[in-house]
Amino acid sequence: MVSRTTTFAFDGIEARPVDVEVQLLGGHPQFIIVGLPDKTVAESRERVRAAFSAIGLALPPKRIIVNLAPADLPKEGSHYDLAIALALLVDIGAIPADALEGMAAIGELSLDSHLQPTFGALPAAIAAEALDLTLVCPESSGSEAAWAGGSVLAIQSLMAFINHTAGRAVISPPEAGAMKAAPPLPDLKDVKGQDGAKRALEIAAAGGHNLVFCGPPGSGKSMMATRMAGILPDLSPEELLEVSQIQSIAGMLERGELSRRRPYRAPHHSASMAALVGGGVKARPGEVSLAHHGVLFLDELPEFNSQVLEALRQPLESGEAVISRANRHVRYPARFQMIAAMNPCRCGGGPAEGNCRKKPKCLQDYQGRLSGPFLDRVDLFCDVPPVTVADLSLPTPAEGSKEVAARVARARQIQARRFADLDHDGRPLNVDLETRHLEDVCKTEPDGQKLLLQAAEQFSLSARAYHRVLKLARTIADLDEADIVLRRHLAEALTYRWRDPSFAPQMMAQS
Repeated sequence: MVSRTTTFAFDGIEARPVDVEVQLLGGHPQFIIVGLPDKTVAESRERVRAAFSAIGLALPPKRIIVNLAPADLPKEGSHYDLAIALALLVDIGAIPADALEGMAAIGELSLDSHLQPTFGALPAAIAAEALDLTLVCPESSGSEAAWAGGSVLAIQSLMAFINHTAGRAVISPPEAGAMKAAPPLPDLKDVKGQDGAKRALEIAAAGGHNLVFCGPPGSGKSMMATRMAGILPDLSPEELLEVSQIQSIAGMLERGELSRRRPYRAPHHSASMAALVGGGVKARPGEVSLAHHGVLFLDELPEFNSQVLEALRQPLESGEAVISRANRHVRYPARFQMIAAMNPCRCGGGPAEGNCRKKPKCLQDYQGRLSGPFLDRVDLFCDVPPVTVADLSLPTPAEGSKEVAARVARARQIQARRFADLDHDGRPLNVDLETRHLEDVCKTEPDGQKLLLQAAEQFSLSARAYHRVLKLARTIADLDEADIVLRRHLAEALTYRWRDPSFAPQMMAQS
């Protein structure tokens, strides 16, 4: 007799069904798991054996074969324990043969037969609902799985499942976790002066553009970056589901609580490539995926390993992180907005402030750590001057995050209405505007087009840079609620594109 049930293998945030087949054969007593299991899965036999012993059941002295199909799909993690144990319960007659019909199971067993919290409960529940299956999972993961809206059976132990199938103690469906109460965010009112940097932050938030602040230490670069989350709108229901699935895979959903606030991740500059992009032994999501639909803040940008920064080029362009393995590719969503901060040079102040001891070589060497192709993917460069005593003595600004967030929301609503009429896949943000739609969406006045062509020729803009300037100008026009892109919108976009000190005054004079 072969007993069967279903569990899931995680390929990125996708839960792929795995058939668990258990058969008892004659011969020397053995417990064998086949189907490309990793070491954690192979150790399931000891956890299952101990859990059975804890509830007074003994495995028969036979050859036990567990097959995880499809056999060519790598199986990783401890969540296969429960499915194997349930199929064995059928084989030894502890539960009826039809008890597992229409069910799938994930969960790690402890030695006393209780179930430990498991990662990936939400993606597994979504996959189970699509297959019209009831998901059996640990009680501690039930509130997370319930967000999928399907049938969920959250059990505390193996004995609880046995009693449920026998009708002695029926388990009620779990309730979805609460929406997490978000703590107050820092307000832009705390930042005195730096009107230019605030403007750049607002434009970046409105269109989802990547932004780099460059200025001496203490000028408020990190302070403004941390206030980005306060001017961004909440996650939409579709975005919330995607973000929560990534957090579920990463084991970050405590008590099944979700948050509508956009992710904000700020890894240290010593972060490895696996930590930032994803990878490791089990191909876990990295910071770029944990920042999906949110903000990735990179402080001290040139201090990051150059290979790590180069690895960001593909996620910045495609919106996904691809982790390559010998026998497969794991893909995680990574549609994030990058905000970075850097000093002009290693000395901190830069030649303009007169604090650099090795000018101009110090600045050239320090900023030379950032490659041209990487910088080509950044839409806004904003020089942040030092904060003066006069700035600090100013009264608290009348305009804060609330007012800026309202303008950002209006600009994003304009983009959403525009994208609704386009054949477009992805976010309804100007930064994701496809090239084939640029001509229709970014209509410019003749003088503006002339200025853009002049700048493209004079400063040798790449095709990517040319398109990004147009998208940025479209965002600036949306903040002004203008139907077409005007010359002044393009002029402002060009000043953000180039950080050459001689370039910004020239473009503004021409506007």
